Amino acid sequence: MIKHVYISADYSEDDGDRAVVDVLKKLGSDDWHKVEFIDMAEVKSGSVSDSDDCRPCMLKKEFNDQINASSAVIIIIGDKTAQRMAGSNCQRWEKEWTECQCTPYKQNANGSKICNVYKIYPSKFNIGNINGYSYLQHEFEQAKKKNKNIIVFYNSLRQERQWLPPYMGGYEEQAQPFWVRNVCGEKVGNYDYLKRSLGYD
Repeated sequence: MIKHVYISADYSEDDGDRAVVDVLKKLGSDDWHKVEFIDMAEVKSGSVSDSDDCRPCMLKKEFNDQINASSAVIIIIGDKTAQRMAGSNCQRWEKEWTECQCTPYKQNANGSKICNVYKIYPSKFNIGNINGYSYLQHEFEQAKKKNKNIIVFYNSLRQERQWLPPYMGGYEEQAQPFWVRNVCGEKVGNYDYLKRSLGYD
């Protein structure tokens, strides 16, 4: 049986945590450990991010759907994670739609557009996609609400508790360094911990 595992990470090209995601995916190619990693940075056919009018709330709804379909959620914490606020500029949750504007996903150069959410429907089973959370916080809150197996890694060789965002208080002891040294002194992914956390060992 293939495990579907959602990855939440800072995908900024210059100073994000993409290197961890790339190493994680190598586990998915292992014939014994069948894992399909859901990487929202990879735009797949049918994703709302294909649209040139993809709003932050549309992305958050897609995050919810993908997290709900996953057996576990891996959250990568880097030294910039707590400062990342992309996705948090929605004001529709506290204002009327005529008073709000937002910038479609990856369309910053084209400026903002008026909100297209005319009515908000409360969500009982998910974190509502109309909120002031960053994308990263939204993913964490949805995983927590759905009682997913949350695996937290620091993009580091050490415990970096000061990197945890305030909304992840209580995960200081659970979070583990992603990188370890092998017997040759090379920096490699902490696969042993990951496999145990996914129930393979």
